[in-house]
Amino acid sequence: MREKALDYPEPSRTIFESQMDVRPDDIDMFQHVHASKYQDYVLAARFDQMKRCYGISMEAFMEKGLGWFVRDFSIEYKRSLGLGDRFKVKTWIQDFFRTGVCVHFEIIRKTTDKLCCKGKSHYTMVSLATQRPEPIPEWVLEKYRI
Repeated sequence: MREKALDYPEPSRTIFESQMDVRPDDIDMFQHVHASKYQDYVLAARFDQMKRCYGISMEAFMEKGLGWFVRDFSIEYKRSLGLGDRFKVKTWIQDFFRTGVCVHFEIIRKTTDKLCCKGKSHYTMVSLATQRPEPIPEWVLEKYRI
């Protein structure tokens, strides 16, 4: 059963963007980016955006004994990326939950501005000491409501 969204005001759904390049080790035997790499791209973008846009890095969470675990990740592929492609990863918080957030994303090829894939991921806040879910502290919600 899915956790119900909190009775918070709607998230602002501000879209943040990170730019990246396809690396040679991202390419599979079919000469395009392997499916597993897209999740890596989204996670790398989130780490960048947590620090740069929300003002709280993953290291800062860890110093407070907190972390984010990926609860589930879904993706819909539209177009493949290939070696040398530059792309942008757009993410936004779609919903808050007591112990987590739902983040939507899009990966877009820079040269054509065409959507390569889109999806969503649920992240659960956990105590690093216990590895158990924790309610999201108010100071995190304040940062994430921008």
